[in-house]
Amino acid sequence: MAMVIETLGLSKSFKGVQALQGLDLRVPEHSIFGFLGPNGAGKSTTIKLLLGLIRPTAGAGKVFGLDIVHETVAIRKRVGYLAQDPRYYDHMTARETLRLTARFFYEGPAGAIEERVNETLDLVGLKEKADRPIKGFSGGERQRLGIAQAQINYPDLLILDEPAASLDPMGRKDVLDIMERLRKHCTIFYSTHILDDVQRVSDSVAIMNHGQLVAQAPIGELLAGSGRTIYNVVVKGDGAVARRTLEEQPWVASVEATEEAGQTACWQVAVTDDEAAEARLLRLVLSDEHCTVTEFGRRRYNLEEVFLGLVGGEQNGR
Repeated sequence: MAMVIETLGLSKSFKGVQALQGLDLRVPEHSIFGFLGPNGAGKSTTIKLLLGLIRPTAGAGKVFGLDIVHETVAIRKRVGYLAQDPRYYDHMTARETLRLTARFFYEGPAGAIEERVNETLDLVGLKEKADRPIKGFSGGERQRLGIAQAQINYPDLLILDEPAASLDPMGRKDVLDIMERLRKHCTIFYSTHILDDVQRVSDSVAIMNHGQLVAQAPIGELLAGSGRTIYNVVVKGDGAVARRTLEEQPWVASVEATEEAGQTACWQVAVTDDEAAEARLLRLVLSDEHCTVTEFGRRRYNLEEVFLGLVGGEQNGR
């Protein structure tokens, strides 16, 4: 799989303070990549390094195979960027704003620029408000305009810094929907502190803490947890015999009842052999005629659980 972003030992210090330490990052092409971490984790520093706004103290990085120090102008031609708090000339309309931005990238006829502006307004759902002053826009509409502005030049990589921060649920949904629509056109690399959003749209995730990378994996792999596989089994009736049968299996490490209510019990079954568990675990429980299985499946972790476990329970933020 082709990589759009690759860093090797990328580091940055400011007046002796290490903001980023030995970052090895790999962002696959045409993915939505979530970049997470608490305050001071090094997310904004990384973005500035990738855009060539600051120079690394050590290590190296490439975007599209181009060096982030020596080929930064070529990189920026292929990148769209949305700052966390985009600013506009509020007296201008959305159409005028995009027209102004587009003129930095297009030298052809005015008709071609207008076509791109209309196409972009439609993409972000601002066509009906295109000719209204921006000062009357909601927070979500301003963010959508920011995304439109960032991708007016058909970028191969879109870097979004907290694109859904401070938005209400509807505004967040609008922004996430746009990101999903843009996936087929470009790679999206975005920083955020809203874990639910990451779990919804991201293909891969990297988690930073104190300037260091503490996890990087496809979202499914990250949510599957590590170490022993755990199955959740909810049984109704007298499951004593079935539970003893499971505990006697050499590939079952433990069976813990996490909650019981009347005739219903929820077991967490930790296994050491995934293949044996897949083939036999459910069959063994079902063989006990005194109980009924109402729920069964491998445990999937919530991203918040994974995040807090990796960063030591620190408050998540930017």
